Amino acid sequence: MSYGLDDTLEIGSMAIKRMDNVGIVVDDLDETIEFFAELGLELEGRATIEGEWSGRVTGLRDQHVEIAMMRTPDGHSRLELSRFLTPPVVEDHRNAPVNALGYLRVMFTVEDVDDTVARLSKRGAQLVDEMVQYQDVYRLCYIRGPGGLLIGLAQELK
Repeated sequence: MSYGLDDTLEIGSMAIKRMDNVGIVVDDLDETIEFFAELGLELEGRATIEGEWSGRVTGLRDQHVEIAMMRTPDGHSRLELSRFLTPPVVEDHRNAPVNALGYLRVMFTVEDVDDTVARLSKRGAQLVDEMVQYQDVYRLCYIRGPGGLLIGLAQELK
């Protein structure tokens, strides 16, 4: 998504091949999978992750987590949805304002933002404020999805 920012950064050597996924901790995995499927993501797979090896990666030694991997239709991006069984969730950032530090939201480009909001509202999504237009480039909005997740939707106008 380009917002008309013309500044570029020169990179000497490329170390990153791609961004693999964005992880989101949820409280209702089934509801969240259904929501993102309605948005157009495909369920790539589900698994339960536990054991000593996984705790060495995350620092949560006794973790037991249900995960689902959701893939965008173009196959280039994924969301990893995680529901922690143990240890319990320790903080909740879902109601933080948009100027809070840390990860905030995921933005999706959609074909028809009005239709998308109408479909997702049947699954409990609510507009955060208003649908707006950015120049002649995008119509966009933020919605709250399952469990209060903040999701951005944008429709390219050209």
